[in-house]
Parts: sequence; structure tokens; C-alpha cells
Amino acid sequence: MDTDSPFFDRLAERTEAVDSVVSVGLDPDPDRLPPAVADADLPRWAFNRRVIDATHEHAACFKPNAAFYEDPDGWRALEETVAYAHGKDVPVLLDAKRGDIGNTARRYASLLETVDAITVNPYLGRDAIEPFLARETKGVFVLCRTSNPGGADLQDLELASGDRVYEKVAALAALWNRNDNVGLVVGATAPEELEAVRGLVPDLPFLVPGVGAQGGDAEAAVEYGLADGVGLVNSSRGIIFAGEDTRGGAGADADAYFGAAGEAAKRLKQRLNRHR
Repeated sequence: MDTDSPFFDRLAERTEAVDSVVSVGLDPDPDRLPPAVADADLPRWAFNRRVIDATHEHAACFKPNAAFYEDPDGWRALEETVAYAHGKDVPVLLDAKRGDIGNTARRYASLLETVDAITVNPYLGRDAIEPFLARETKGVFVLCRTSNPGGADLQDLELASGDRVYEKVAALAALWNRNDNVGLVVGATAPEELEAVRGLVPDLPFLVPGVGAQGGDAEAAVEYGLADGVGLVNSSRGIIFAGEDTRGGAGADADAYFGAAGEAAKRLKQRLNRHR
């Protein structure tokens, strides 16, 4: 995979190649791994490899969440996962939600030496995410309006200017986009706010979570999430654990279990493409 060209250019090429804006979240919860991989060396890696094999032809991107890898074996599994996804010509977005200052921020940004893009938290301001922004070929998705119900506690607060906090974040992200490598995280569970953010920043691609297990609005995710056809709509549990609904559940035949993940990714691609 060419990792020297700008992330959003590579994402556009991948989207065109597989006719998909689906981001497959790789969140291998150890408590839900099927017996087929649970006893393997590095079971999270074994699980991810089977999911990637089953879903890569429908995936514009893979999105591992750092929370499922933050232990020694986990980081080994993540490195193997990223290398394997790259071998399938699929970019990897690490959902890490990092944001800190000084040398801590610079250290966090070093994660981008391994992956193609990352999510960041803007709460500490520009200097906290500058080390990420400075990596011109890497994608930086800024948390804006998240898909969880509690996001409204802070993100919907009204500022003295009359703007909501999430609206201010969107406007700042547009200012920070000097290298054309900035996107926003805007959840599909609040379609009116998704539309509002798109009106503020017409040119920024969005990562739209919440369409899978959280039941977000797929049509709004596509209509407002894409900028010039570029953007990502993520599903994690709804794809990777789809095999739990097969006969036999997690104990089902491994081919049937992971085949269900492939079918779930295909169905989501087709569902989203109806609105593209």
C-alpha cells in the first residue's frame, strides 16, 4: 500500500475501488471471541485476520479501537492487524481519541507511524493536536458531535457567541485544515446535528459512527457524511459479531461465523450505496 500520498486521496481511491464507504470497526472484545480463535496465540489477531478476510472486499477502511489493544499482547495483535490490512490494500484508522500537550502529544502522534489516520480529542485546543496535524499524509479526525447520548452534556452547550460547542469545534477544525488532512467525527444518531455540521464545513470528510448496533440514520450518514464522495460510515459490533446470530452462536462453525461478518459488511455497503 502507498502510504506516502495524502490519506484522503488514498481513501477516495479505495472507496472507488470497492464502491464502498464502509468502515469496519475491529473491536475484538475478549469476552466475545468465538472458540475458533479464543485459544490461538494472539487471539485478537486471529479474530481480526478472519474478519479482514471476510470483509475486506466491502471495506473502505478498518477502524480498530485502541481500548481493545492496550496491553502487551494487544499491541502485538494491533501491529499484525495493521500490516495484514495494508496487505489487502485497506487503510487503517486508529480510533484512539488522543489529546494532550507537549511531549505527551508528540508521543501520541507517533502512533501515526503505524496507521494511516487517527481520531483526536479537541478539548485541550490546537497545541494538543498540532503534532497530529503536522503529519501531512495522515488523516486526523476531530471529535465533534459523538453518537453517545451523553455527548449532549457538553457538546450541545450554548456559548456566548450563540454557537453550540460542537459547532465551534467544527469551525475550528476547518481552520486547522491547512494540510487538507482533517476530518470530523459526527454521529449518525443525531441526524439534525449531522446536517447542521455539514452546513458549517462543506469540505471536511466525516467519520460517522452509530449506524450499526446503535441504530443511527444510514441515509443521513451518507447524505451529510460525505464530502465530494469521501467519508466513512462505521459499524463495529454489527459486523464483527454478526456471527453470534448464526445457528450455534459463537460456537458455530468458524466459516459460518466469519461468513456472517462478510455478509453484514456487504449488506451495509449495499444499504449505504442506495443513498450515494
